[in-house]
Amino acid sequence: MSRITCPVLQTRVTTPELAAEQVYPGNSVGMSGFTGAGYPKALPAALALRMDRAHRRGKDFRIGLWTGASTAPDADGVLAASHGISSRLPYNSDPTLRALINSGDVDYIDTHLSHSAQNMWFGFYGPLDVAVVEVTAILPGGMLVPSSSVGNNKTWLDQAKRIILEVNSWQPRELEGFHDIYYGAALPPDRKPIQLTGAMDRIGEPYLRVDTARVVAVVETNRPDRNSDFTAPDRSSQAIAGHLLDFLRHEVKAGRMPASLLPLQSGVGNVSNAVLAGLDASEFTNLLAFTEVIQDGMLDLLDSGTLRAASATSFGLSDRGVSRFMANIDAYKGRILLRSEEISNHPELVRRLGVIAMNGMIEADIYGNVNSTHIMGSAIMNGIGGSGDFARNAFLNFFLSPSTAKNGTISAIVPMVSHVDHTEHDVQVIVTEQGLADLRGLSPKHRAERVIRHCAHPDFRDRLTDYIQRAQAARPQARHTPHLLDEALGWHQGYLDTGRM
Repeated sequence: MSRITCPVLQTRVTTPELAAEQVYPGNSVGMSGFTGAGYPKALPAALALRMDRAHRRGKDFRIGLWTGASTAPDADGVLAASHGISSRLPYNSDPTLRALINSGDVDYIDTHLSHSAQNMWFGFYGPLDVAVVEVTAILPGGMLVPSSSVGNNKTWLDQAKRIILEVNSWQPRELEGFHDIYYGAALPPDRKPIQLTGAMDRIGEPYLRVDTARVVAVVETNRPDRNSDFTAPDRSSQAIAGHLLDFLRHEVKAGRMPASLLPLQSGVGNVSNAVLAGLDASEFTNLLAFTEVIQDGMLDLLDSGTLRAASATSFGLSDRGVSRFMANIDAYKGRILLRSEEISNHPELVRRLGVIAMNGMIEADIYGNVNSTHIMGSAIMNGIGGSGDFARNAFLNFFLSPSTAKNGTISAIVPMVSHVDHTEHDVQVIVTEQGLADLRGLSPKHRAERVIRHCAHPDFRDRLTDYIQRAQAARPQARHTPHLLDEALGWHQGYLDTGRM
């Protein structure tokens, strides 16, 4: 049975190849997709073929590509391989596209996820020519049932001159009712407070709106999301999780948060899943999540009852996680809510709810500055994503990483980070498998002592301590945050020596 029941849009059904003809060289294109969920599956490949043909004729055919976050090899990847992307925002994890960004062939605008839709509305990025958005179904009146991610889809649909919809029948039809799309935003100076005071409050509607007059093509697909398998927690990840959980127990005992904690936000990855697994095995119950991504670890918490409910903007499941979700989808309805990322990551809401933020990092320095995006200060890995949205506004934030990289040859704790994403003013707690450094209320000197003692690997502690002592001696009149600038950057040389770049 067709998922397209709107009579007007039934007449716009076409092939991916014909739909791709609605995208022109130099266009700005907003695509759906967030952590490999809900991205268009057919249009990017058809568009990449158009780009290849144009390039063979000696004509330039590139677009500016905007999304919610990362997509997949059959979206970012095929367009990058065709050299069809001139600029990209706000987040990318595709290795082919990463190489083009780092070689200077693609301009990358790495921005906080909560800013991307807002900046579009403000006119900072210029006009949006085309929106390409995957949906689960089109209802008779033209309303859209969102798919497995929301991201920036609302803004792309509102702003684009032309709209292409992909209706993906792989997405379960039962997703209807899982979404809460807020349409109450306004531009300054007419903004009003967002009336969300609980993590699972509904403040919007379950559908995306679309102006059918601007829909130039509808494509039918049946293809899965790009799912990411996670490895079982290793000893290092389990140790990081253990330190974090002990600290939460300490905070509850000190009366700084309730026994059911405060709403949780967790970045994506194996360390984050280890923390979630630790929570599931702990005494903590009746938890809530106000986060970006529902990953396998959160399904575990929902299934066990440790987690009461979760608000996010996307799924980020493994194949096993998808199978489990689809088999029990009715049991998750009402316990999982997907919102636009301008709401899931909104600083006002993160601060009001008192979120506990847990995110990964590449490195931290002894004073608490965190680099979560760059190698050697110049080469981008993925991007800042939503970590800044949450960290700066959280009730309590954690940055997590093993203490070393490249088989122990490189320290993740350094005198000075090569790139700053989260300043010492925003970072509260750093955790490695070695231990945990609570940096709240400390001066730089005492931060450094705590980070070295609790987070640095033993192989590097003496060197870090020696660095501070010599920096203090070199400039006695500048001991607030002492540094040896020429030497500090030498700590990053190991990435070049080991071929990390």
